Amino acid sequence: MRIMVVDDEKDVEVLFRQKFRKEVKNKSLDLVFAFSGQEALDMLEKSDPPKVVYIFSDINMPGMTGLELLDKVKMRFPQIKVSMISAYGDKANYDKAIESGAKEFFTKPIDFNSLKEEIKALMN
Repeated sequence: MRIMVVDDEKDVEVLFRQKFRKEVKNKSLDLVFAFSGQEALDMLEKSDPPKVVYIFSDINMPGMTGLELLDKVKMRFPQIKVSMISAYGDKANYDKAIESGAKEFFTKPIDFNSLKEEIKALMN
């Protein structure tokens, strides 16, 4: 299963690769990374249908925000599940994300056990 992580902080890639090392090694998970909302959309549009089944996106990014990305993904690729992450667990972002179709909303620091449960449920 291919998952896309969208975050403008490049060190997130190292963190996700460490936390999902076992799943990547046994090939149950394929992680791809985009460092902006636009880069994520460009990557999704390279194959029809996109190979990505789940997106985990930061909300606060320069340029296109994660919430704007969520709206565009839900419009163009409604089959892709999207969860949002924010350093701020504020109710306004949470409400907007859920209303826009986000599957889940996580706050930083990421609870990787909860995220793994979320992903495991998608795999079944």
